[in-house]
Amino acid sequence: MKKILNIAIALLFCLSCSITKAQSQADNQMKMAREALAKKEYTTARSLFLNAFNGFAASAQYEKATECAVHTSALYHRENFYKEAFDVLRSAEQQILICEQNTNRPHPELRYLTTKERLQMYTKMRKAANAKEQLARLQDLAQASDVDSLKKDLLYTQANHYYTFGMPAQGDEAINQLIKEYKDAKQYDKVIDTYRTLIAIARRSGNAAMTSRSYEQYIIWKDSVKILKAQDEINALKKECADKQSIIEDKDSSLSGRQYIIVGLCILTAILAGVLVFGAIVLMRFILLTRKQKKAIEVANEHNEMKTGFIRNISAQISPTLDKLDPSHPAVKALNGFIRHIEEMSEQELHLTDPCEKQETNIATFCDGIAKQLEGKTRDGVNLVVNAPKLTMQINAGMAGHILQHLLENAAIYTPANGKITLEYKKRGAHTHQFIVSDTGCGIAEDKRRSLFKPFAEVKDLTEGDGLGLPICALMATRMNGTLSLDESYTKGARFILELHT
Repeated sequence: MKKILNIAIALLFCLSCSITKAQSQADNQMKMAREALAKKEYTTARSLFLNAFNGFAASAQYEKATECAVHTSALYHRENFYKEAFDVLRSAEQQILICEQNTNRPHPELRYLTTKERLQMYTKMRKAANAKEQLARLQDLAQASDVDSLKKDLLYTQANHYYTFGMPAQGDEAINQLIKEYKDAKQYDKVIDTYRTLIAIARRSGNAAMTSRSYEQYIIWKDSVKILKAQDEINALKKECADKQSIIEDKDSSLSGRQYIIVGLCILTAILAGVLVFGAIVLMRFILLTRKQKKAIEVANEHNEMKTGFIRNISAQISPTLDKLDPSHPAVKALNGFIRHIEEMSEQELHLTDPCEKQETNIATFCDGIAKQLEGKTRDGVNLVVNAPKLTMQINAGMAGHILQHLLENAAIYTPANGKITLEYKKRGAHTHQFIVSDTGCGIAEDKRRSLFKPFAEVKDLTEGDGLGLPICALMATRMNGTLSLDESYTKGARFILELHT
């Protein structure tokens, strides 16, 4: 009997050591996953989070297991691996069920995390009915948890959902509920922080409607907060006046009721007059500042139009002179190209906020057509690869084609013989599209990366290029509600990403 007892104790000790080791390993993997995520090493982070989830699940650390599972799912559906993302969430919910059975109580705070992640996936897939169902469940879980942070997070999530699916009135209501508590408590800085958080959430999820509405309300709030503070000062002065009246009444009981009223009214009148003057000054400054900003915008637009007209006039005057020179001379060719680029840049800047026309375009056909124009422009043995699916999207083919052609021609210049140039398309979300141009050339020097999309960053010999091609492409990308950027994590050459939002 004693021998059996010793064996049982030894087994329990080994099991305890094994669990402790698994916990320690899972903690290390979770820490490494967060570090990889901060460095944008998404595949590594996903693998580490998944391993940490399994480790925490094995050692019954359900809260950490749920957190790791949610991170893993988010990194899966970031790459559109929805099946794997849903599978991880189902595994997490099985662990939550085990936790509830072991503790004999529900854990809505853990189910909230998995439900929110599932809501975000349905939102990304534009499945409105499924997203609505998850949002209702999320609301029930937040109420059941009775945790203030989850109730606040629910309002952020509701605002994002309503703006995404075209329900701005409900989105405004969620935002107003968020800021009401801080506004009533006169915690005006926290109201500003709330708006900034809303804007950050909207930008991360690519929610243009929520970004626009949150930013608009943020600007209005910043303008009105001065008036609210002035009102608070008025109320404080009124209270101070009432207190002084009480002091006068206590100290000078010999004053008659009529005298007391007269003295109190005089004090109140003086204080209110001062406050009104202060409020008038604040209001006038606000009005003058608004007018000044409006005037500045009008002047800037007027100057921009004048600049464009001036450049066109200069170009018109220079062109006849250049036409008389030998057009094949490198300097003449360089000047003609520089004039065209200057005119194009001015045109793009002038129409930067104008609506951009879009057409339904087949991506595969579009990319093949762009790549075909590179024939004969590459060095010997250079392999040009096009990876684009047969799907359609709304795009301004003219401007997008100009950008991709410029990127491919640059790649052809810097890619050595037997190198590789790649043009590929990736869908990053329901409304986010990427065209990626990569090469195996010498890459971009680190000291030139910051000014890559800025015009006139350095004085150059025009026969070696004027450096305006990429700035013009960046302006075109902005007009199409997108961005043009250099992937600085790519080390095998240069990689440019044209990201468009539809």
